[in-house]
Amino acid sequence: MYTAALFKDEIMGNNKQLDFINDVLANMPLSWVNLTTHRLDIYEERLAKTQFLAQFENLFHQNNSSTLALNALPTAFDYIRLGHPLSSVLEWAIAKQHELPSENVIGFSSQTIPVLAVLRTNLLANKNTQILYRGTLPNCFDAELIKHVYGYHFTLKKVETLENVETFNGSTIFITEKNNLAGFKLIPNIDFYVQTLADLGSIMIVNGTQNINYISEIQHVRRRETIAMTPANCLSALQLFVRKSISPINKTEAEQNKQSVLQTINKITGTTEKAIVASSGLSMQYAIMMGLINDAQEKHPGTEVKIVVPPNCYGGTNDQARRVAACLKHVDVIDLPVDGGNNMVQSIDTVLEKIAQQNAIAYIIAEIPTNPRVEVPDLLKLKDVLSKVRKTANGKTAIEPVFILDQTFCPNVLFLGDNDILSTVRTISYVSGSKFPSGGKCTAGYCAANKKAHDLMSKIETHLTLCDNEATPLQYEILAKQMPSMNQRIYDAYVNTRDFVNFIEQTLPTAKINFVSEALAAQGFTPSVFSLDLPTKGNTEQERETYKRALNLKLINLMITKIPNESKYCVSYGQLKGCYWTIPATSTQGTTKEGDKDYIARVALSPDLDLDLHKKVFLEFVESL
Repeated sequence: MYTAALFKDEIMGNNKQLDFINDVLANMPLSWVNLTTHRLDIYEERLAKTQFLAQFENLFHQNNSSTLALNALPTAFDYIRLGHPLSSVLEWAIAKQHELPSENVIGFSSQTIPVLAVLRTNLLANKNTQILYRGTLPNCFDAELIKHVYGYHFTLKKVETLENVETFNGSTIFITEKNNLAGFKLIPNIDFYVQTLADLGSIMIVNGTQNINYISEIQHVRRRETIAMTPANCLSALQLFVRKSISPINKTEAEQNKQSVLQTINKITGTTEKAIVASSGLSMQYAIMMGLINDAQEKHPGTEVKIVVPPNCYGGTNDQARRVAACLKHVDVIDLPVDGGNNMVQSIDTVLEKIAQQNAIAYIIAEIPTNPRVEVPDLLKLKDVLSKVRKTANGKTAIEPVFILDQTFCPNVLFLGDNDILSTVRTISYVSGSKFPSGGKCTAGYCAANKKAHDLMSKIETHLTLCDNEATPLQYEILAKQMPSMNQRIYDAYVNTRDFVNFIEQTLPTAKINFVSEALAAQGFTPSVFSLDLPTKGNTEQERETYKRALNLKLINLMITKIPNESKYCVSYGQLKGCYWTIPATSTQGTTKEGDKDYIARVALSPDLDLDLHKKVFLEFVESL
């Protein structure tokens, strides 16, 4: 158990800072702890890393910690995977201790990923790295796997003291485990300090002006391969910072919650293999990627790996796949056109034939239904294409592909059971937990496999553990409470969505709506999201596109202004209440190539909202055209 006695006189921050943070913790908005998606109405992406803290610093100098003032602060980073208000405050507080800019301090839910972030940057820059540590390394740190599978290069050295650390031709990382946030003296010859906090995560300090260029790269690793220290854990860390004691985790309850979640996942997916739960959908996907690459290295040494990804899918998926490939010479990314007039089955057939000819291994990532066009392929044809025995250029049987199914839109559909459509295809399914599994209450995601792919799960779990990306005890607790009602919430939200779609078709028949058909819904595909391609006008393609984009914003602004308690402009889906509006091109497709972006409105409805009011306001929009 952490106790205030650990601190004594070690805290370097002055009393004013401690008093202010103490007041902030007492007065902070509840959303700082329980919100998982950013509010676009107070969010400017280009200022996301600076705007919150700039205004927070002003409040500090004014000694204003009122709830009203704190609630008015703009969104920090992007709720909550990359960073959030409490992670920003924690980083600011530690930076103040060391008289550093706040961006030099970066908090992680993981204890190993901050080290991997520096190793990745140095790999691409062909720069040496040495890792120093005192005591023991984190249990999850597997040096040989990191070198063999991730391709990172480094030397390890145990030290008793930092006083005699010599200049190194490259980067020096120092890992230390401390159960408090007491300040310590920064040494010029150490470039990166990683302080691990048991059960909470870790804090990285970027030391020296020569390392400033690492900051954005480290933050991007946090965005794509893990998450920031969670709000609840940041709250605990800040309580430690102001010398308060925090309660230890109840290990028995945590294990009970975990087992409950695993059993529920098996029930929902129709599987018997042990499921795996990660801190977010992307950290789950990263474990899948690295686990499969590890498996390929062992079973098919020297064979090239092709990650097949739709170019317009969720930007995090697309970006992460390309980031993995950038680090490994034997891994490439191949585009898979699946949406907006492209046939997923035909595209997969073409791509797999090409990969077979090259005698390579295919890992296919696809969303069903697709995002944002909400399209479902012919599943029997998909099964046939994925099951087809193919030949290499020299006539040998090609390696069987693995289908990695992003099932976030419809986690209730059964694909993996013994009698289900993909039972004979090596398939892994994963879901973002910030959507329906948690009802928007946490980010934890999960994956499950059918019997044909069960041998892959141990490798996936190995890399989830190595990256220290398993769901936190609180995330398991939330999922244990929320997942049993998930399928009912999915159905109720679908009913609302179908009703709203039918209303829009009647009141604005010239709009193009992308949603599942009644026939697909009868098969179990009951998403509660649709995309809306509004009618446009103009003499040129550019004029028509400009008009439509302005119309998108007009509609969204009207909805969130007229229905502020329910209609939100944010990236969300599967929430317990309300209606969520976004434009994929400027949100979920942030890192997607411009030509593949979708400048349409994406609308997600929940089981609980005032649908009649939403119809009324939408009718106002139609009448204004």
